[in-house]
Amino acid sequence: MDLDLRKLRYFAAVAEHRHFGRAAEKLYIAQPVLSRQIRAFEQELDCVLFVRTTRTVELTAAGRQLHEEAQRILAAVDAAVRRVHDADRGVRRLVVAFSAGLYVSEAIRQFSTRHPEVETDVVPARWWEPDAPLRDGRAQIGYLRRPFDETGLRTISVGHDPRVACMPASHPLAARRELALADLDGERMLDAPARRSSSLEEKFERIASGHGLALVPLSVARAYVRPDLVHRPVADAPAAETCLAVPANHHDKLVREFLDIAAATLRH
Repeated sequence: MDLDLRKLRYFAAVAEHRHFGRAAEKLYIAQPVLSRQIRAFEQELDCVLFVRTTRTVELTAAGRQLHEEAQRILAAVDAAVRRVHDADRGVRRLVVAFSAGLYVSEAIRQFSTRHPEVETDVVPARWWEPDAPLRDGRAQIGYLRRPFDETGLRTISVGHDPRVACMPASHPLAARRELALADLDGERMLDAPARRSSSLEEKFERIASGHGLALVPLSVARAYVRPDLVHRPVADAPAAETCLAVPANHHDKLVREFLDIAAATLRH
């Protein structure tokens, strides 16, 4: 079957808001129209995407999977449309994906000084699939934190990001200046990749609420400072390696020049 992108966008809006009324407002369509379109989409896919009650709308297992797929598909479609428009306008554009807590702005400023005619943009890379923007065409370059799937990518190591233990300010270990991995034995950790939080804000909210501790890169902890959380260095925790990544088959001269500038800047 051909996937109806319009219905996919309708589905994504409902999945995001968990509410047909709010999704319809965002889409500028009537709620009954949206409900009919979602029912038609479920019939086309031959599976139930939502569990509906009078008060709530929840995703089924199929709905959760489609929501994950839809974010990639719609992002790739939007990026493709932008590239078509750029080609029509004669615009040269360089897009950099970045992992949370990593700052690529200085490299972009230096590149833009040399190439003011090139438009630059950035796109965030989700923590559980940081390489996705490079694979679906949203970005030509990634400033990422290992590990990730490096198949078909060329990488340049630029540094290391120490991991720290993030915990509620009231936690007994918060009084310590430095920890070891052994100090975390018996603690509930939220680092399991099986739980794909929709955002780092959600993860830190769960930590602050007492659901567990987490080992996070120091750059991430510094980027999400809040008074009810603390982070402590863990002396024997392996640091995360940071790197620049590009598709291995990418030979654009501008990309190569940006890599040279970024590698020197970020290593410094």
